[in-house]
Parts: sequence; structure tokens; C-alpha cells
Amino acid sequence: MIPTREQAIELLQKYNTNEALIKHALNVEGVMRHFAEKNGEDVEYWGMIGLLHDIDYEQFPELHNVKAIEILREHGIDENVIRSIISHGYGLCAGVDVEPVHTMEKTLYAIDELTGLVNAAALMRPSKSTMDLEYKSLWKKYKQASFAAGVNRSVIERGCEMMGADLKEIIEETITAMRKVETNA
Repeated sequence: MIPTREQAIELLQKYNTNEALIKHALNVEGVMRHFAEKNGEDVEYWGMIGLLHDIDYEQFPELHNVKAIEILREHGIDENVIRSIISHGYGLCAGVDVEPVHTMEKTLYAIDELTGLVNAAALMRPSKSTMDLEYKSLWKKYKQASFAAGVNRSVIERGCEMMGADLKEIIEETITAMRKVETNA
């Protein structure tokens, strides 16, 4: 089964109650939709992958992606969907190491971490919003290892390399996409 957006949200909420994790999933969904549209790809499919990418993280952080496979299979989710979802943990999650090969997977790999950085930078602004967040401001934060220290910048950079994309462009597009999410919230 390939879940609809509604089914993906229902599944996400079944395993996640933490508002920050749900917001992260919605941000990743929005950014994935943005890049799908930009690439002429299936916006609904890419968005659904973004929604479900951390389905297991709240309950099983030490078994992230291992448990996702179990959960998604239990719900009859298509194996291609599962593969795409777990590819975002390439080189990061113990027990599962699926290299991102499709454009969608490479995009998810790069922007998962980046959305966290953009969100953290937005929360530091007086507006607490991405609406007035600009690349230059984010870039200053990006270069400060102590800012949002949990964000793995090497994953962002490696993801951009996999995509054959410029880091600056991906950051700017991610900010733009997160503004759309914020506007539609």
C-alpha cells in the first residue's frame, strides 16, 4: 500500500505525540513537496515520504529505522516506500544502512537535517518565524558548530553532493519551502 496524505498523518500520529517531532515531519513534508514540484515529480508521494520518515523516532530513538521497517510492514506499506524512508538514515542508524539512490531519497537525506537547522534559526529570531529568515543569517548560524549542535552539517553537505546541488541553493530553497509550510499552518 502507498498511503495517502491522510493515512500518513494518521500513522504518524499513532506513533508520535511530541509536537516538535510532528512539526518536524510537517516541515520535511513541505520541503519534500517543494523539491518534488521543482523537479517535476509526484508531490503527494514525496510529501508522504517526508511525513513518515521519522515514524519510529519518538518511541524507539536507539532503533531508529529498524523499528520503522517493522511498523511500516505491519501496516502493509509498500517496500519501495519503506526503502525510501529508511534511506535518510544512511551511515547514521545502526542496523540499517540503505544508500539514497533516487533523487527523492537524496533530497530527503539532505533536507532532514537542514529543516532542523532552519527551524532552530527561525526560533532564535524575534518573530520566531521563517518569514523574515534570510540565507545570510542562516549561513552565519550554519558555520557556528555550537548553534543547533545536534544538526549534522556533514550530512547536509553530503546530501547536497549526492544531489549534485549547491549548498547555498538547497538552503535557500529549504527556507522558501518552510515559509510555505508556515503560511499554510
